[in-house]
Amino acid sequence: MSRRARGRFSNFCNKDLIVLLDMDQVLADFEGYFLKRYKERFPNDPFIPLEERKGFFIRDQYAKLRDDLPDKVRAVYNEEGFFRDLPEIEGAVSAALEMSKMEGLEVFLCSSPLTEYQYCLTEKFEWIEKHLGPEFLDYVILTKDKTVINGHILIDDRPRIKGSCKSPIWEHIVFNACHNLTSEVDGKRRLNNWTDGKWRDIIEDFKKRI
Repeated sequence: MSRRARGRFSNFCNKDLIVLLDMDQVLADFEGYFLKRYKERFPNDPFIPLEERKGFFIRDQYAKLRDDLPDKVRAVYNEEGFFRDLPEIEGAVSAALEMSKMEGLEVFLCSSPLTEYQYCLTEKFEWIEKHLGPEFLDYVILTKDKTVINGHILIDDRPRIKGSCKSPIWEHIVFNACHNLTSEVDGKRRLNNWTDGKWRDIIEDFKKRI
């Protein structure tokens, strides 16, 4: 972190540590549920096992298998109920709830909705209310550009997050997912899961900085 970024990091908010949590593939199992629904809808088409997934965008990897598959990929995650019915990542909900109750901490859900938003936007709120409770609905940020959002930590599975702000104020913690295990993350810290408790160490480390 540059000296300039470190100054902004410590000064923009001098009260609470602000944690931004991505939703898809950080709290909700997008990849696993996508594969399940894809195989159900298109049982005779080729698919990519989770252990062979590479790259953030599913449709790009499926395009290498056959030209018509990206449209089928979109049809799956654009279907009604897809985002509402995503299962949680193991331990994610309990970790988010525990985090939200920690003293000196504010937790926001920071997610990028699909451009084809017919069901996505509403269903993200439905998922939050079902899994985290209605009180979390006041802590939702939906944006196509996460670089302009203020926070100290962003936990996100996307290895590189780009936008209009070249030096975001938050530090990016890369949440491990099937598609990013071999991705270059430019020295960023990784969070392997929500179950081994190491997320608490990250929180405590950041709390010492503000």
